[in-house]
Amino acid sequence: MGRAPDSPFAGLAVWRDHGGRFSPLKAVVLLLVLVPGAELALGWAMHALGGRPITEVQHGLGDWTVRFLLLTLAVTPARAVLDWPGMVKLRRMLGVTTACYGAAHLVLYCIDQKWQLDKVASEIVLRFYLTIGCVALLMLAALAITSTDGWQKRLGRRWKRLHMLIFALLPLGLWHYFLQSKADVTAAVLATGFACWLVLWRLAPKRWQRRVALLPVLAVLSGLATAGIETAWYGLATGARAWLVLQANLNVAFGPRPAVQVVLWGLALFVAALLRRAWGRRRGGPNRLQPARLRPVG
Repeated sequence: MGRAPDSPFAGLAVWRDHGGRFSPLKAVVLLLVLVPGAELALGWAMHALGGRPITEVQHGLGDWTVRFLLLTLAVTPARAVLDWPGMVKLRRMLGVTTACYGAAHLVLYCIDQKWQLDKVASEIVLRFYLTIGCVALLMLAALAITSTDGWQKRLGRRWKRLHMLIFALLPLGLWHYFLQSKADVTAAVLATGFACWLVLWRLAPKRWQRRVALLPVLAVLSGLATAGIETAWYGLATGARAWLVLQANLNVAFGPRPAVQVVLWGLALFVAALLRRAWGRRRGGPNRLQPARLRPVG
């Protein structure tokens, strides 16, 4: 297919690449990112979400906002360690998806408050976890709005600096996730563990970022960081003994704890990278892998 004709709505065809051609990868990912929202909507329509369905959907949208944020940040390291340049095509779509799920999360909160916007505003000001969540969402909205090629041209070099905001909104979003989770912070700890992996990869020297040998090291370090974060959280929130929390991280009787899951996912990526390189050598193709660069999420 050739380049799509220019029109005011051309930018809405997110299943096309920059050349205007149909992209099977982007089309499949577009369908996949719609699935969580569709499942939540269907559960609500089928009365399968309990007595407070709007709260369940709101929390579900918040969970997926964090997950899509992590997936957006994972594009650059995945592109490097899996030698898959085509993944960069997904960064903008995932970033905008994150903003859309976050906006829907806020809209449902307004609906739950019966659109009493003065009450919504006062709650955001008075409740700290809502304040930091709202700040993170405003940052996310700014990144999504300016993610287009047009804004990139208008802002020039400032565009890249603006999109580094994602590394400021990430801890705010995770902090909000912890605070609103209250007693059970398992999902928040797991998300923070994955965030640790992503941050550690970016902190590694650039000449190491494309090396497969770095991946098991990152898996272990991020797992230890996850265990430490969970221990510190429960210690500060409930006064639990650090040693007992650390022991619980190794107890898989009721399923692996977040620290173990982070290590396992990190090792799975290590194996995937090894297989990817073995497959590339078998094909005899050139090594396209270039040193990874820290790029904005636009």
